[in-house]
Amino acid sequence: MALSGIQIYKMLPQTNCKECGFPTCLAFAMKLAAKQVELSLCPTVSEEAKAQLSEAAAPPVRPITLKSNGYEVLSGNEVVMFRHEKKFFSPTGLFLRVYDNQPVEPVRQAVQAVADYTVDYVGIDLSWDGIAVQANGGDFAAAVTAVRDVTHLPLILIAPPGTLKTALPNLDDGKLMLAFADADNWQAMAELAKTHQAALAVQAGTLDEMVALTEKIKAAGVDDIVITPAQRGLHGTLLANSTARRMALKQTFRSLGYPILNVAGDAITPQMETILAAQAIGKYGGFVILDHFAPETAYPLLVLRQNIYTDPQKPIQVQPGLYEINNPGPDDPVLVTTNFSITYFSVANEVESAGLPAWLLVTESEGMSVLTAWAAGKFDAERIAKDVKRFEVGNKVNRKRLVLPGHTAVLSGEVEEELPGWEIKVGPREAVDVPKFMKQVLV
Repeated sequence: MALSGIQIYKMLPQTNCKECGFPTCLAFAMKLAAKQVELSLCPTVSEEAKAQLSEAAAPPVRPITLKSNGYEVLSGNEVVMFRHEKKFFSPTGLFLRVYDNQPVEPVRQAVQAVADYTVDYVGIDLSWDGIAVQANGGDFAAAVTAVRDVTHLPLILIAPPGTLKTALPNLDDGKLMLAFADADNWQAMAELAKTHQAALAVQAGTLDEMVALTEKIKAAGVDDIVITPAQRGLHGTLLANSTARRMALKQTFRSLGYPILNVAGDAITPQMETILAAQAIGKYGGFVILDHFAPETAYPLLVLRQNIYTDPQKPIQVQPGLYEINNPGPDDPVLVTTNFSITYFSVANEVESAGLPAWLLVTESEGMSVLTAWAAGKFDAERIAKDVKRFEVGNKVNRKRLVLPGHTAVLSGEVEEELPGWEIKVGPREAVDVPKFMKQVLV
């Protein structure tokens, strides 16, 4: 069970030396009990106390990072059941699965598509995270080599122990994952994981069986364990993932305190695969394996992940700057909005879909919407004028027209004072009315 702050405090030196960054040992103990700091910050803790506290100081879900030539996928290290309680820290890793009995060229093409795929979402580059290679009666080592010829994204290798041995000597990955250890092969799989310093995915039909396996594998010297529920349906996956996370966080049950791997690719249809992947992203999946990759499904999964794995107290923001819509020229108007992502996309999408050229000045407002930013003093004449000058808007246009959001019409006079020589217009209150305003007023 987790130790309380007072119990931890009794094991600390109680010198209040402040070298840990906290004013007292009690304050440090409270933070340690809340899993918000590491025991290593205390330079004078005794070895005996360190041994006693190491278990209490460990995060409830062990962090595991798959690495390969500069690429990394971190999972685990979560401390809450629901993101509104604090936030989720380690975004779900998305892996495309290929099989060793597939022809080499289609494998290369599929892997290349994943490796090349990057999409911009509110100024953030989103991409998939890795490749899973599964033995299916073909040349496993050749399939792994074919993947490595294309990309160095992190790998998950799914094969029996004997087959894994044919491919592992040729890999120099910093950390990969082997799968799946079960009740029959766990000793051989654990030995491989130890030898190659790999993470080991453990699969079992029930959580009781999972606990028994993880305890055996940990006793065998493997610490980086990933649990894989054998359930593949929506209900079974949700129940297994939620129970494992709750036991790890609420009961500090170390035998289930590991990242979770879900295999959405085992679904009977590509559509169900996408649904299962979405559920896993929302409900505690640390790694998700899929068998299909297409931009029309890859993008929504990435956006879902990005939205879930952001701080709920900090809205998603667009990088402030001057954006071009439909190749604007020097006589086209400059629309002004804040850097709240929804505000930006609402305006940009309406103007773009209408086929109207315009400049869109996105001002720094700490991610707040127009009215919220104005009320908080984050969207005012001084800031607007400052960003007009900072992004050299005057150098891009001949006809200096600035269109303010309709809800901030009160700012028009102040903006005119801040920007002499500029024509200040007040636009509509709703983004949907912007195209009509541009056609009828901005002529």
